[in-house]
Amino acid sequence: MKKYFAPSELLINEDGSIFHLHVKPEQLADKVILVGDPGRVKQVAAYLENQECHVSNREFTTITGTYKGKRITVISTGIGCGNIDIVMNEIDALANIDFQTREAKDRLRSLEIVRIGTCGGLQPTTPVGTFVCSEISIGLDGLLNFYERRNAICDLPLERAFLNHLGWSGNLCSPAPYAVHSDQEMVERIAQTDMVRGITITSGGFFGPQGRELRIPLADPQQNAKIEDFEYQGKHVTNFEMESSALAGLSQLLGHHATTVCMVIANRIAHKANTGYKSNMNDLIQTVLERI
Repeated sequence: MKKYFAPSELLINEDGSIFHLHVKPEQLADKVILVGDPGRVKQVAAYLENQECHVSNREFTTITGTYKGKRITVISTGIGCGNIDIVMNEIDALANIDFQTREAKDRLRSLEIVRIGTCGGLQPTTPVGTFVCSEISIGLDGLLNFYERRNAICDLPLERAFLNHLGWSGNLCSPAPYAVHSDQEMVERIAQTDMVRGITITSGGFFGPQGRELRIPLADPQQNAKIEDFEYQGKHVTNFEMESSALAGLSQLLGHHATTVCMVIANRIAHKANTGYKSNMNDLIQTVLERI
């Protein structure tokens, strides 16, 4: 017997669109590009040959169109893993749940998803302007811990090594990190030979969780130094950002293929930043459009 998704669990608007995104099932392409900034949706969509739909609600803006014969949906998520939880569950519902019967479809769609974002570099090899592909993400946000089969898709030895290295084991005030790999085929296709690959730290905030100290002292002032020094099977932590772990984890649990690529806009070691980066995103956007 199929599971029925009640109105309180699967929220559908009166016009037949999904609750937060306001997108209808027929408006979702099999190839999806996620961006944080709603303004960046237009930046990506400027390269599309046509636009089938343009829908906005809150921080979520969606445009579906065609690039060189490929049908692509571009969606803004806003900032943080909480919003990725909303977007990933809602696009999966659009793809794989029949909105009339409120049951899963007999034939499930598997989406290809690439997040294009910005990040902070944590190594000398990731100066400002570097393109980084998240081969593995360590989530400090805790999101995936609320889902069944979390352990089945996570790299548990990597999690233990990371916890021990930071000295967080047994500390009830510390996060419970999860480590999850991006889809390897997507990494190979998107990163190719011109992007840095490595471990990405996904944090639950921009300031304290990423080791930035303004007026509130940090619980562990050595956190970033420890993270920069962490190594696992020859891989180092390349960057900080706020969404990749949730994307990689939820994609695996839902049967989709995903990875994250970011442009470094601040290098934490060199103490340098570029806040006027938006015009430089075009190269990364065009690269992803060609390779997705």
